[in-house]
Amino acid sequence: MDRLPDQLKHGLRLVFVGTAASERSAALGHYYAHPQNRFWRTLHEVRLTPRRYQPHEFPALLDLGIGFTDLCKTGAGMDHVALKAGVDVAGFAAKMRRHAPGTIAFTSKKAASLFYGKPTPKITLGRQPPCDGLPAIFVLASPSGAASGAWSIRPWQELAAHVTDERSSA
Repeated sequence: MDRLPDQLKHGLRLVFVGTAASERSAALGHYYAHPQNRFWRTLHEVRLTPRRYQPHEFPALLDLGIGFTDLCKTGAGMDHVALKAGVDVAGFAAKMRRHAPGTIAFTSKKAASLFYGKPTPKITLGRQPPCDGLPAIFVLASPSGAASGAWSIRPWQELAAHVTDERSSA
């Protein structure tokens, strides 16, 4: 059973991809639900959303062309616990090809490292090279309070500029 259901539909402009739901997110059924998580504040700050949404409002972002999923759908908690449930990278890639979003954004280097099959320290923040016919891929600094020592808004700003450019050229 999925800890958090995907929020996806065909042709979204942007899909955020986490590693796995936190314990709080899984318990509440809301993406990025912990009060210390910078996700919702950052979305508004970089102008990907017109206002600051609350975690329980995540389904409303589909109307803005923004979706959500995780690489590990059955585990929850800190990565070292949640990932014991397993990760389906091939299934994730197939899901992205099927839903055809304009941009994919991993919300941590750990999530990207699982996707790319590389050690986390080898992952860089920002836009990534093209990958297997998938749309533009970005790796963002984790908004989790547990990762606050590595926080940087810069890749989020780069993502927002890209999504805005894509929207205005469409």
